[in-house]
Amino acid sequence: MRKRGLWKKIVIACLVLMLMSVMVGCAPKSNDSPPSAESEETNPAQGTVEIKFSTWHVPASAECTTVWDPMLKELETRSNGRIQYTTYYGGALGAGEDHYDIVADGLSDMGYFTASWTPGRFPLTDVLSMPVFVDGKDVAVDIGNAMHELILYQEFEDVKVLNLNGCIQSYIWTTKPVRTLEDVKGLRIRSPGGLQTYMIQALGAEPVFMPLGDVYLSMETGDIDGIVTCPPLFSAFKLNEVADHAVVASFGCVAEGVVMNQNSWEKTPDDLKVIIEEVTENPFRLTGGLNVDAIDEIMKSLADAGVEFYELPANEADRWNALFAEKVVKKWVDDMEAEGLPGKETLLMYKGELDGHGVAFPAFPSDW
Repeated sequence: MRKRGLWKKIVIACLVLMLMSVMVGCAPKSNDSPPSAESEETNPAQGTVEIKFSTWHVPASAECTTVWDPMLKELETRSNGRIQYTTYYGGALGAGEDHYDIVADGLSDMGYFTASWTPGRFPLTDVLSMPVFVDGKDVAVDIGNAMHELILYQEFEDVKVLNLNGCIQSYIWTTKPVRTLEDVKGLRIRSPGGLQTYMIQALGAEPVFMPLGDVYLSMETGDIDGIVTCPPLFSAFKLNEVADHAVVASFGCVAEGVVMNQNSWEKTPDDLKVIIEEVTENPFRLTGGLNVDAIDEIMKSLADAGVEFYELPANEADRWNALFAEKVVKKWVDDMEAEGLPGKETLLMYKGELDGHGVAFPAFPSDW
């Protein structure tokens, strides 16, 4: 009997040990356990991102070949391949003026948009297209990013802004020589929109709106007499073949930037967000594309192709800038204030940033 009782106790003890072992194996893991890399759900830092990048710039343009291509490649390189991309150039997803919505609505994840092509939608951001002399896109982005941080952020609540800029100075390019205000009066000039429209009107010319792709034929046939745009776009669309005269006067340029779809941004792993912000903060400085030296090269190539660049004499430049000061700069401030927006405050912020970067603003009102 004693042996039987002893064996019974041994069997019970073994069963208890087995039960305890099973319970320990089924217990939840401690938070101190090392993270698993089996899936994106268990370790979001291991996730990958596929970016659809869109822009209205044509594939062969300096923007695409020297800025966007290398910028996107840098995202892939720095992320060790975890950021992949597909490009949609030349308005493949829609017209230039639609590119903000193309990104905001999620048709693309990231893209380059032009705020000035949607009048009234980004009213304060138009300050970036004032008639100033910015020689390189790298400088333009520094100024635009500073203005975004100071005040312009409030106009872009539905996207992630990666950078803003006012492009570089535009010139007026015409099919026949222009030397004075009198030469401009009555000409039909293609406008990029925004404040450049008011500048064209201030000179007594007629602004005309049309896609950049239609400008070549329109100048060739005489439907328009010229265009206000920056040297890179003038070169990209080969407009020097139909207009070989340029006046070196400050027309500023349109306000633009790179934005990312808000949902795409929020789904991006945190460590990849850091890389995206670093690479896209100033892609022109990162890649060297369209910086001061690159713009100089474009200007030289246009001159070599036969474009005549005319520098306005000081007294004639003063006439143009006086008109811009009254009919563009002050008018913009008055329009903003009438809408209850801080127009003058924004302009003075902008002037401060320009001064800090050594950028001339010859049309700034002398009585301010």
